[in-house]
Amino acid sequence: MKKIIYILLAMLVLMPVACTDNFEEANINPVQISDKQLEQDFNHIGSFYPAMLEWVIGYTWWHQVYQNLSSDAWVRYLAPPTPFQSGMNNTTYKVQWKHFYWDRVYTQIMAPSNEVMKIAEEGEYDVFVEWARLIRVLSLSKLTLQYGPVIYSDYGSAEKTVYYDSEEEVYNNLFEDLDKIHAVFVANKDYAGLARFDQSYGGDMSKWLRVVNSMRLRLAMRISKVKPELARTQAEIAISAEGGLILDNADNYKISLGIQKHPLALVSFDWNDTRMSGTMESILVGYKDDRITKYFNPVDDLALVPDHPEFPYKGIRSGALISSKDQRIPYSTVNDFFKTKKDQDYFVAGETHFLLAEAALRGWKVDKTAMEYYEAGVRSSFEKWGASGVDDYLADDTSLPIDYDDIVETGDINDFENKITITIKWDESASNEEKLERIITQKWIAGFPNSWEPWADHSRTGYPKIPYNYKNDSDSETGVIADDAFIKRMKFVPDEYTNNPEGVADATKKLSNGKDEIGTPLWWDTEESNF
Repeated sequence: MKKIIYILLAMLVLMPVACTDNFEEANINPVQISDKQLEQDFNHIGSFYPAMLEWVIGYTWWHQVYQNLSSDAWVRYLAPPTPFQSGMNNTTYKVQWKHFYWDRVYTQIMAPSNEVMKIAEEGEYDVFVEWARLIRVLSLSKLTLQYGPVIYSDYGSAEKTVYYDSEEEVYNNLFEDLDKIHAVFVANKDYAGLARFDQSYGGDMSKWLRVVNSMRLRLAMRISKVKPELARTQAEIAISAEGGLILDNADNYKISLGIQKHPLALVSFDWNDTRMSGTMESILVGYKDDRITKYFNPVDDLALVPDHPEFPYKGIRSGALISSKDQRIPYSTVNDFFKTKKDQDYFVAGETHFLLAEAALRGWKVDKTAMEYYEAGVRSSFEKWGASGVDDYLADDTSLPIDYDDIVETGDINDFENKITITIKWDESASNEEKLERIITQKWIAGFPNSWEPWADHSRTGYPKIPYNYKNDSDSETGVIADDAFIKRMKFVPDEYTNNPEGVADATKKLSNGKDEIGTPLWWDTEESNF
């Protein structure tokens, strides 16, 4: 029976190819493996973990549709020069691609992890059980950002109707799972069994403990407005927990891409389907931020940047009117660095420092001041990217983001005026609201290119003050977004409406306004004051 499970697991590992013009899957034929070979050096368990982890971030064109043409654009990191779907697509709130990450989480992570955990439990390989559980936490905490209620505690049910957890239940389950994972990892700090399959840390359990604690802190901050006491409790558990937090770039959690190209290299260079955003241009040029030289490539033609030739970087407004792809191909690509990058950041030290800065601002128990953590976050980001001038940057109390001009278009089409009025230098006399804006604005800059978490921060806090869409194609089919508002979530996937209608109907009732629409705020997005 075990051998059958192993072969079925191998068949679950699907490798996607092509781009958005050819959304197809290519199945890899299963390889015959003997029981003896599988069990040697934990192969019967560990060989499936790298593929599950790769699906946490997604492959190639899957990444393009579920992130690059969604959260990358919604949070104003990147924008397409390509008018996909006649110029009406996820970036303009005419949501076309609803199901990609949902499908991958359940077919490539939840399904194989379910079977692997059974095998590991039978063999009493506790660390492998909890490693699989952690992969679930990593993926489901990201999935719930997109949809809200998700199938979690009822996953694997044989009933015709499979029920979704409410968002509150999701977060409670995530915290409970982190409790289990942490306890086992602490009890097995010297365990070496993961080494051959762990492409991030080589099986170093001390580093995995930092991931567990840092994830708890991230999730705690996400619910800080809707459940402030629970958030504080969970954050303080994370801060004081054995193993510590990711506070140094040497401990950054990166997920290996295996043999795949970095998705941004593929989308930006091979397909010419993404470019720097106009908001990145506005903020990084205005703040004279040297990280712009690490994130993006300069343009060849200075006629594209007549208002700032000393910073020759040009972006596309996210949510823009795009009539022809060729017009904006000369705009700034991502940096050539991504052509050789073999992993994707999932959690970096800079984020931890900014989380701690906000925790200090909220009066939670931390060791340093908000200013100290804020400056540490900026310094950590500059260090990570090899950017220069951090001391002068942190002392800058005059520079502001610039207005944006799309020089391809005449008049004010796609243009926007900068709304950010805060400078970079910390101001201890400022209000908590202004201090939070500084923290989240710098957290947004440092978060590139991992856009889902900055998107959540923006929904939660309203910062940074990024421009609205110029082109808004939302409609009554998926939900209307006001011209002075932002998309809040994805609709539940079509297959669930077909195959699990009662489950979807129940999940819809669990949404904040009972409407499965893209403008429905998520549970933790209370749209109330930050303090």
